[in-house]
This record gives sequence, structure tokens and C-alpha cells, in this order.
Amino acid sequence: MPTVLITGANRGIGLEFARQYSSGGWHVIATARQPNAELDALGVTVELLDLADPDAVAAFHRKIEAPLDLLIANAGTNQPMNGDTAEDARAWQAMMMINAIAPYVLARSLLPRLADAEGKAIAISSGMGSIGDIGPGWVPYRTSKAALNMAWASLALEARPRSVPCVLLSPGWVKTRMGGSGAQITAEQSVADMRALIDRLTIEDSGKFMRRNGSEIPW
Repeated sequence: MPTVLITGANRGIGLEFARQYSSGGWHVIATARQPNAELDALGVTVELLDLADPDAVAAFHRKIEAPLDLLIANAGTNQPMNGDTAEDARAWQAMMMINAIAPYVLARSLLPRLADAEGKAIAISSGMGSIGDIGPGWVPYRTSKAALNMAWASLALEARPRSVPCVLLSPGWVKTRMGGSGAQITAEQSVADMRALIDRLTIEDSGKFMRRNGSEIPW
């Protein structure tokens, strides 16, 4: 039975990943700051993890003793929207940890377990992290995802000798609490598309920034 570790699995895209992989016969290790009834109902292994806590992130790999077939670094925040005040700046600092630093630290520490299974490391990024396709507003979120992109591309270089593909995926504008009700697609559709893409990924795709249909996004 293959094993997948999914961060931020208590809602939205992460919860849908947990649901679909669990239904597909995978052993799912789902992390969340707090468990909830929906996640518990899936019968997956739930591990508490706050990505804002550097010590917890750095130590988490000790809980994963068996080979790991897939890591999906999904957890993230989209607040604050702006960087106008000192309060915004403090929230922006926390966002950088959650969205960019923690995923890299966690993934790098898990490379041995991923290599054991010839696994893959996937980070859920966003088209809003593209400098080549920049738009107005949401500066904190954009910078955090651009930082994630750089960290994951660097991770891909480190992981290549271990034959572990590291790929960044944009899920699209998804109808979740973060994406809002006006978004274009459901979490079910987005995750199904990303799962199909993940299955096709090879080491030759490592370091790429891709849409869920497999096309590449400009950096």
C-alpha cells in the first residue's frame, strides 16, 4: 500500500486530496493544526502539525519511519491581503513561514524517506506566485508563493541525485474557503486533475512549475 503525506488536510484542497487518495487505497498521513470531524471520518492517520512552529516542522520527519511514496505540501494561508500596517507586516512574516519556509524544511528532511520509495515531492503553489505573469494586489501572498517556487526549485536540485522529482503545481481558482464561492472549479475536479498529473510525473519534470493540466507556468 503506497503512503502519502498531505499537509493542511483538514479542509479545502488538502481534505479533498486525503479523501481521494484514501478512496484509492493509499495509506494517508494527514496533518492539521486541529483535527475535525470530516478528516476523522476518512479513517486516515491524523498528525497534528502547525507549520508556523519551526521546531515542530523540523522535528516532524521523526514520525515518518517507513518509505514515503508521495509528499503533498498543501498547507497555506492567504492572509494578510495587503502590507499596509505593522499588523499586516507581522502576519506577512508568519505567512512566509507557513507558505514557503516550512514546506521546504519539511520536504528536505523527508528526502530519505521519499528516496526509499522512489517517491515524489509536490508543493501546491499558485499562478499568483509567477513574476512573469504578475497582476495587481495580494502582494504578501504573491511573494510567499514566489518564495515557495524558488525553494522548491532548489529542492529539486538537491533531490535529483536521489531520483526524487520535486514539482510545483497550481490547482487553479478553486471553490474553497480560501478561493471563495466565485471560483471557477470544485476541489474535487482540481484534485482529480492534479492526481492524474502527479501519476505521470518523472524525474525529467523535476523543478517545473505547472498548471493542473500539465502546461508550464512562467516563473
